[in-house]
Amino acid sequence: MTVDEYAQWAAGISTPGASRNERLTYLALALIGEAGEACDNIKNLIRDGTFDEDYLAYELGDLIYYWTCLCVELGKAPSDMLAKSRANIEQRIAQRSSVIAQRSS
Repeated sequence: MTVDEYAQWAAGISTPGASRNERLTYLALALIGEAGEACDNIKNLIRDGTFDEDYLAYELGDLIYYWTCLCVELGKAPSDMLAKSRANIEQRIAQRSSVIAQRSS
């Protein structure tokens, strides 16, 4: 399954909210909530030395779901969002490398 096929599937699931603003708010809050659960699992590694990899993977799946739903609500193809993200990250890496090279000279 591609990320865009996943988005088509996710688009068929009803999102709470009567207005677009309510749907965007719900999806953003759900995304942050899932991110918090993933971070809490990692926090336990630091605090207790326990880490549940399967649970983290489960939460990452939920994160992807809500991120994908936000893409759909915005009318953006997830694959396009990922391509733009990759280009932005590559640009930042190139800029960082350039700055480091200048400092070294």
